[in-house]
Amino acid sequence: MTTELSAGMNADTIAAVATAPGAGGVGIIRISGPQALDIITAMFRPSSPKFRGFTPRFLHHGHILDAQGREADDALVVYFKGPNSFTGEDCAEIQGHGGPAVLAALLDSVLSRGARMAERGEFTRRAFLNGRLDLSQAEAVAELIAAPSREGVYLASAKLDGLLGRRVAELRERLEYLRQRVCLAIDFPDEEGECLPPQEFTAITREVASGIRTLLAGYERARCWREGALVVLAGQVNAGKSSLMNAFLGRNRAIVTEKPGTTRDYLEEQTTLAGLPVRLVDTAGLREHSDDSIELEGMKRGQEMAENARCVLLILDGKRADSSADSPEAAFAPFAEEKALLEKLGRSRCIAVWNKTDAAPLPADWTDFFGAPLLAVSSKEGTGIDELCSAVRALCLGESAPEEGDIAPNLRQADKLRQALGALDALEQAIALFMPPDLCSIHLEAASAHLADITGLNSTEDTLNSIFESFCIGK
Repeated sequence: MTTELSAGMNADTIAAVATAPGAGGVGIIRISGPQALDIITAMFRPSSPKFRGFTPRFLHHGHILDAQGREADDALVVYFKGPNSFTGEDCAEIQGHGGPAVLAALLDSVLSRGARMAERGEFTRRAFLNGRLDLSQAEAVAELIAAPSREGVYLASAKLDGLLGRRVAELRERLEYLRQRVCLAIDFPDEEGECLPPQEFTAITREVASGIRTLLAGYERARCWREGALVVLAGQVNAGKSSLMNAFLGRNRAIVTEKPGTTRDYLEEQTTLAGLPVRLVDTAGLREHSDDSIELEGMKRGQEMAENARCVLLILDGKRADSSADSPEAAFAPFAEEKALLEKLGRSRCIAVWNKTDAAPLPADWTDFFGAPLLAVSSKEGTGIDELCSAVRALCLGESAPEEGDIAPNLRQADKLRQALGALDALEQAIALFMPPDLCSIHLEAASAHLADITGLNSTEDTLNSIFESFCIGK
């Protein structure tokens, strides 16, 4: 961390509402900076006659005065003396009633006594600049708040505990050891023992590269939990895609009519299926001929979405199947468009859904649709929905479900890991070509710097701004 980044950051006192917008039982005003204790002392009237000042980490009950000196709320106040606080500075929290007007009055009172409004993520930014968190832990704060599932919470909590930072530090320490040996070889070229033998040198770089690949595998495993899996509903017009989407969501989001082509563009909603966060997309129905240019464009967009999906649900209208056919393949003849889409996308990403089973039951021995698993549901009655949700979860996760203690880098961190891996690959090629130590050191230094960027050891002001501007105010 550079001196320029930390200089001047702690000279003033900041404040903000730390709880979510809207009315609630409790609302919190957070204060951090050198004036924190003076501010709460000036606006606090204790309820206990024994009060002799704020004891750090103890809750004190009393009344809070507004900017005009009137009693505005009955609240609890806690003081944290730096550096033993979240930000590493003197901090305080006022825990009052959660009405917007009450919190506005309390915040106005704090600001009138010398604090200023905090910027987005400024509390966490100060925690980073004061050495209370590394940058990966600071990012985990926002990830924990935004986690769309319990598994996402566990992954963010592991990073907040410092698992990623410690692992990256271990890998970087190995590279720094190599850098020291290379520097010695450059400074003392006549001393043969100063630089490691190429085989031992390469063994360490490969060990570090293997560790980086393990972290990148964790990123891939966690993508579904962090971003939500893209699940696309595809099939012919009036197959029941919109009804199934409404059944998944538990509400009428998509318009359902008997008229073919009602859905002419795709609809996207965030939800969870069997605990898995998904981006659920209802697409325009497939049909061989259409004179509607808007519907044709909708079908085109729907197929593009399907090509990028983690899971595609091919919705089959059970009433269209040929019930007189002597084999499943013959009965599936009316579903030529779905079969073509299945062959285009690949069976590993598709689940066939026999819809309207209340009107056209699926024969018990029909378990697949040209190699893709086949499940029966009734969007109208809600039968088979839970089993379908479980099948979607299993297909999306495969063997990539995060395990306890798993480390899941985010997109920025994964990008830095890939750059470090690229530098190590270049280093290995340089070693194989017997390049001189000073040229090899360039790749080694680059790999080490990319790892340092993950924990913020040499982060620039622009990097910090881009990270913390995505935080909410008050965190």
